[in-house]
Amino acid sequence: MRIQVNGEPREVEAATILALVEELGLDIRKVAVERNLEIVPKSLHASTAIMDGDRIEVVQFVGGG
Repeated sequence: MRIQVNGEPREVEAATILALVEELGLDIRKVAVERNLEIVPKSLHASTAIMDGDRIEVVQFVGGG
């Protein structure tokens, strides 16, 4: 399906937020995800479906000192 990830068009196989984060190669413990301008709580990542045309924003947290 075709979606936007961080403003860039992308073809993905993922059907859920969790699957998308894994498809992108990111650590699910270190990201925040917004779907169509609404934050998706981590507890709902596995059950929140992605639909064709969705706009997804993914922010990855980076630690350091």
